[in-house]
Amino acid sequence: MIRLDGVTVLYRERAALRDISLQIEAGERVAIIGPNGAGKSTLLRVVAGLLRPVAGTVDLAGSRIDRLDRLAIARRLAVVPQLPTLPFATTVEEVVALGRLPHEHPVRGMRPGDRAAVAAAVDRVGLGHLLGRDARELSLGERQLVLLAMAVAQQAPVLVLDEPTVHLDLRHQVEVMELVGDLNARDETTIVAVLHDVGLAAHFFPRLVLLDKGRIVADGPPAEVLAPDRIREVFGVDPALVRLGA
Repeated sequence: MIRLDGVTVLYRERAALRDISLQIEAGERVAIIGPNGAGKSTLLRVVAGLLRPVAGTVDLAGSRIDRLDRLAIARRLAVVPQLPTLPFATTVEEVVALGRLPHEHPVRGMRPGDRAAVAAAVDRVGLGHLLGRDARELSLGERQLVLLAMAVAQQAPVLVLDEPTVHLDLRHQVEVMELVGDLNARDETTIVAVLHDVGLAAHFFPRLVLLDKGRIVADGPPAEVLAPDRIREVFGVDPALVRLGA
């Protein structure tokens, strides 16, 4: 579903990603982890076609991503960003409906099928009690669930998430991760998420990709990737202080 081959990204002559090769199959659930500045969010932007590498290629669902327009990418891949600031009053259902933009008729706008997809996404995420509310007035956890519902309404086979739990309390962290796991298990949505919390990543993701200084240093099951010696080397902390998911 996603393939990166020899990808290098430069920021002001500094390599943010160095010769990254990575393959993610359809239906996988993968977390990208690593210390600050490792290149995690940069990798996600490359996967989403938002950043073009200076070297290497990126394939999405069998097509070179640099040969796809934004509409074609949006039909294949949905992005849940870190919580954005909404510039004006927007109801919950209006935000969720943004997920249908890649599918809307260019003149007629939303059709019955689009409205049904929005309603199904609201129901799937459990947002019925928030309908009609201004999304700006919601808690951070509620707002993150609204963004997830928008991605669900998009009905793309790939979902990428950039730090989806970073501002959330424990209850909302678990809610978001359980929903992501359900989308993967029931809908076979391919999931790629950047996470700071290695414990959360180890608990909810069967495959971890560990970045450090713009390179992949480990890729595999949590127990293998988060071996004590690697935690000490990459994160610079005592492994005994890191609580990993069961």
